[in-house]
Amino acid sequence: MTDTCTTREVAQLLGMAVRSVQMMVDRGELEAWKTPGGHRRISRQSVDRWMAGRGRELSAPATTSTATFPATTSAAAPTLRPASAALPAAPARNGQAARVLLIEDSIHYQNLVSLLLRQQFPQVELHMADDGIAGLAMAGRLQPDVLVVDILLPGIDGGTLITSLRSHPQFANTQLIVVTSLDEAQREPYAFALADVPVVHKPRLVVDLPPLLRQALPAEASATGPAPTPASA
Repeated sequence: MTDTCTTREVAQLLGMAVRSVQMMVDRGELEAWKTPGGHRRISRQSVDRWMAGRGRELSAPATTSTATFPATTSAAAPTLRPASAALPAAPARNGQAARVLLIEDSIHYQNLVSLLLRQQFPQVELHMADDGIAGLAMAGRLQPDVLVVDILLPGIDGGTLITSLRSHPQFANTQLIVVTSLDEAQREPYAFALADVPVVHKPRLVVDLPPLLRQALPAEASATGPAPTPASA
């Protein structure tokens, strides 16, 4: 590449969707400007700086929020697995508590998922990260049974994060669930990462996420109990 790149060239270099690169520009993470013809150009130097910074953050200890909840238990594009599709259960952790890692930058949805686990799943460790880079580092350290990840994340988008995880054999037993506010058409740029991954539309999170977690968690962590009281997403 030259000193400047197109949005598509940067997306290919970083393994991201074009929309994710556009969002990075909008957040000021990459330096960009428009040509007289209205075409966006991105500084290659800013791309190199971002990649170097990502490497430093991945090698640093990740911050985490963790909660353990002793509690009573209780549709996508054609190439995607619908939220109702069955997931293989994770293997038992030899007496250790099952782990769920939530990578989500919305405090509202962090709280909502925490509430769902507290109400419906016994003795499950919930770990949370609010950006993609910290979440990727935490996934490597924790190797969770289930990873619940949003698509639109600061630092690195969920599609790129999922692609990175799938390239490492140590995550073969980690079950992936995507939660997103994007509708089917808006998810199309991320189809490269979402194939065969269950996708939960956030307006249906309270209804669709718990059954997927019950399928994906080890049996001792997903025993059902009294039906939960419906909540508003």
